[in-house]
Amino acid sequence: MTPRWLLLLYRLSKRLGVRVLMGAILALVAVALAPLFQGLIPDWMKERFGADAVTPILSILATTMLTVTTFSLSVMVQAFQSAASQATPRAYRLHLEDSTAQTALAAFTGTFLFSLTALVLFNAGLYSEESAVVIFFLTIASIVAVIVAMLRWIGHLSVMGSMDHTLDRVVESALPPLERAMARPSLGAVPPERDLPSGALEVPAGRAGYVQYINFELLEETLAAAEAQFRVIAHPGAHLVPGMPLGVVAGGHVATEDIARCFTLGAERTMEQDARYGVMVMNEVAIRALSPAVNDPGTAIDVVQRLERMLMGLGSPDAAPPDYPHVQMAPLNPAHLLEDGFFPLIRDGAARPEVISCVLSAMKVLRSAEWPALAEAAEATRAYTFAHAEAALTVEADRRWLESKRQEG
Repeated sequence: MTPRWLLLLYRLSKRLGVRVLMGAILALVAVALAPLFQGLIPDWMKERFGADAVTPILSILATTMLTVTTFSLSVMVQAFQSAASQATPRAYRLHLEDSTAQTALAAFTGTFLFSLTALVLFNAGLYSEESAVVIFFLTIASIVAVIVAMLRWIGHLSVMGSMDHTLDRVVESALPPLERAMARPSLGAVPPERDLPSGALEVPAGRAGYVQYINFELLEETLAAAEAQFRVIAHPGAHLVPGMPLGVVAGGHVATEDIARCFTLGAERTMEQDARYGVMVMNEVAIRALSPAVNDPGTAIDVVQRLERMLMGLGSPDAAPPDYPHVQMAPLNPAHLLEDGFFPLIRDGAARPEVISCVLSAMKVLRSAEWPALAEAAEATRAYTFAHAEAALTVEADRRWLESKRQEG
């Protein structure tokens, strides 16, 4: 498992402000270190690539990059807000982590800061003719970086904020925690097949929020030193208030504060370990599409088909030995995945035969999944779908169609 400090560093790296700040720092470092290389410049370059050759280019870059940066930022915010209003507000946070948009803004901002700072130093007389040659080649490198970033940015603008792009982003974010849950059932802990010793104590949460991350390595180290056992009750994604149990500990002498320190709680759900969250976000997109304000059953059908492909591609859980023998946690339940991904959609789309038909088709496919528990959950979801459709469909022809679907098996 990732240490907590590395997790925080990873989250920082996905923030727009951090990426732009790194671009700005790189620009300032390049400007500051340019004079250190002036001894490597031959005399013939000073006449051809001196200050007179580079300052006009820097002036153009300083003028245009500020405009491009401002325009790109406004376009990005509008596209992300549009995605949040059309799909789900949770999609906005995923779009903010878009690496292509962040890299483009970092390149534009860094080039602007580089050209502006270099012009100030030229006008202040702090650059020699040799330094001007270094700045010239750094400027050429900046132009190349801007061209590459702009070409990627133009291609990205054609899809950014669209429903397909939003769903692609959700699937890309939802798959890794699902695959980790399949590769390491219980995230490396022991399934709770045996009871804890008597006298087990609850470990209360010290603050409110969602369980975002559990540091199993630190938790195992703490429990092993005390020869204790701990059963996780609050799985990643669970919402807690102060005093609610994170889990129960038994045996040995270990401070509950040391165990609580292994849990990261925050105001928002995240997908590092929460395998159900991405499925829930996809369902929210489908629910929004079925609302009277949007009335787009095609998007709901697209979500069902994406969920079908994603769940069917998981395979079956690996029977790997546990990595953390002193920690117990229930493995991912496929019934919960189908409840998160399909049940609200079934309730809202029960009166739409085209949506119900797609859900029944997905359940038929999932009933043949390699994961036996997923196949059983798909059969239960199929029965749930028929129950809601029978209650919602009032036209006789639709009811006969539904009965034919039941006969098909």
